Amino acid sequence: MKIVVIGGTGLIGTKLVAKLREQGHEAVPAAPATGVNTITGEGLDEVLAGADVVVDVANSPSFEPGPVLEFFTASTGNVLRAAGAAGVRHHVGISIVGTERMPDNAYFAAKIAQEELIKASGMPYSLVHATQFFEFVAAIADEGTWDDGRVHIAPVGWQPIAAEDVAKNLARVAVGTPLNGRIDIAGPDAFRMDEFFRKALAARGDTRAVVADEHARYFGSELSERSLVPVGAVTLGELHYVDWHAMQADKKGA
Repeated sequence: MKIVVIGGTGLIGTKLVAKLREQGHEAVPAAPATGVNTITGEGLDEVLAGADVVVDVANSPSFEPGPVLEFFTASTGNVLRAAGAAGVRHHVGISIVGTERMPDNAYFAAKIAQEELIKASGMPYSLVHATQFFEFVAAIADEGTWDDGRVHIAPVGWQPIAAEDVAKNLARVAVGTPLNGRIDIAGPDAFRMDEFFRKALAARGDTRAVVADEHARYFGSELSERSLVPVGAVTLGELHYVDWHAMQADKKGA
């Protein structure tokens, strides 16, 4: 099966391409580095020729309201048009758990717009909504650091997942029957967000204090208890944060 991975050179894309190839599929990464530009359309027709499935994990280079919306609508529109012309039979998209609960968040709103384009395309599709990745713990802590040097984190539900588990679930969905709907995926452990960051930063040797602040913003938005965690059916990953962190430390020491 030929499976084209849009954004195939990024964090999730590289892992997904590797997993699909291990399963014997022809997995083709499509990104500017491989001569494919989804904004201009360059290389799309060529890379999608003969493809059975397209998995879109491309991410916007900007989180600003205008640019992020423009990226996801323009990129997705071009991919859908080229995929339709090539006879692709399954479009798989990645999104975020909680998008519909935080429409005031510019990034989430852009992902909703992307999903609506996919649903309206007429192509069989599957959507995978994932919680936040372990890999972004440091970036989230930096985003939440105020001028007082402390990390302000909302005391709400939090259930992050490893990028490895995200790629594993995307690979499973990509080779399966289109859902024409969505699944939610999350890490195996549920936390209080502030408690998680307190322990995670300490494990990294980061001495910043973590403050439980109900008004702390998450990339511009205040959070409610269930903003970022699954509500209802969910597929759980296998990697626990403590094990994942130990693996990262081993890699650095190797």
